[in-house]
Amino acid sequence: MWLITGPGTVAGIPAAGRPDHLWGFTAQPLRDGTDRPLGHGVKRAMDAVLAAVGLVLAAPVMAACALAVRISDGPGVIFRQERVGRHGRPFVLLKFRTLRPADVQESATRWNVASDGRLSRVGRMLRRTSLDELPQLWNVLRGDMSMVGPRPERPFFVAQFSRAHPGYQARHRMPVGITGLAQVNGLRGDTSIEERARFDNHYIETWSLWQDACVLARTAGSLFRLGGS
Repeated sequence: MWLITGPGTVAGIPAAGRPDHLWGFTAQPLRDGTDRPLGHGVKRAMDAVLAAVGLVLAAPVMAACALAVRISDGPGVIFRQERVGRHGRPFVLLKFRTLRPADVQESATRWNVASDGRLSRVGRMLRRTSLDELPQLWNVLRGDMSMVGPRPERPFFVAQFSRAHPGYQARHRMPVGITGLAQVNGLRGDTSIEERARFDNHYIETWSLWQDACVLARTAGSLFRLGGS
C-alpha cells in the first residue's frame, strides 16, 4: 500500500534502494514486507523444514566437500566468521574454507575478489559452484538466517557501506539469506554495493512467499546450469 504525496521527478527504484517514486509522483510505503507477522511465521517454518531436509539430502555432498578441503588445504574445514544479521544482530556464519588461513584482522577487513591469490584449487571450485555455502543450512536451521534474504556482510564492511550508500543499512530490516534477489540478478562477489542495496530493499518492500519461491527456483536453476557446464 502506497501514499501518493505529490509530483516527483524520478520513476522506478532510486539509488537509495527504496521505490519511492511511482509514475512521476512521490510515494511513501504505508506497509512493506516487514509488516506481515503471519507471513514471516510461515517463512520461518518453511526455512526450518527446507534447512533440515537440505542438511539430510546434502550430507553426502558436504562430506565430500569437507574431505576435499581437508586433503587439499589441511585442518580447519569449516570457516567461521562474524556477520551482521537482522536488526544489526551479529552471528557466526559457517562456510567451507576456500582461502588460506588469515589472521582475524585480515579476515574481517579484507574484501574478497575472484582473483584472490589465497584461493586454493578446491576452494575455487567450491566458490564457483556455491558449494562452500552449504554449511549455512545450519545457520538457517538455528534461525540466524533465512533461505532467501539480503546476503549478510562483515561488521567492518556494514559500517563502511552504510556511510557510503544511503539505504544499505535498511536492508537489515529482514532476515539475511543464503541467496537473494540481488544474487539471482547477477550481483554476487565483487559487484556494485549500491545496486545490491537497491535490489535488497526492493525485495523487502515487495516481499511475499511467492517471491521467495521464485528466488529459490532461480537459484536452483543457476546451480544446475553450473553443474552441467
